[in-house]
Amino acid sequence: MLIRPVVILAETSLDITTCFITTQVQWQESTDALLTPNIINGLKKPSLIRTSKIATLSKSLVKGVLGRLTVTEIANLDTKLKLLLQIS
Repeated sequence: MLIRPVVILAETSLDITTCFITTQVQWQESTDALLTPNIINGLKKPSLIRTSKIATLSKSLVKGVLGRLTVTEIANLDTKLKLLLQIS
């Protein structure tokens, strides 16, 4: 099974709700949040949080922690999720 990075949006005792992350930045949509690699997020390449790719997965699929989002990245993700969900 191929391991893919995600951003965890919510967590319950059994599941996590996630947004997928991709390095295919050339396909950026208005609701995608751009991430620049840094020590905190642990990414190796510029990446996109694909807010339109939300999935709830079993916690058993989690293989580890790559990194964390900075306060600025979280604020940008929040803005992009509100845009996607049309929440003001």
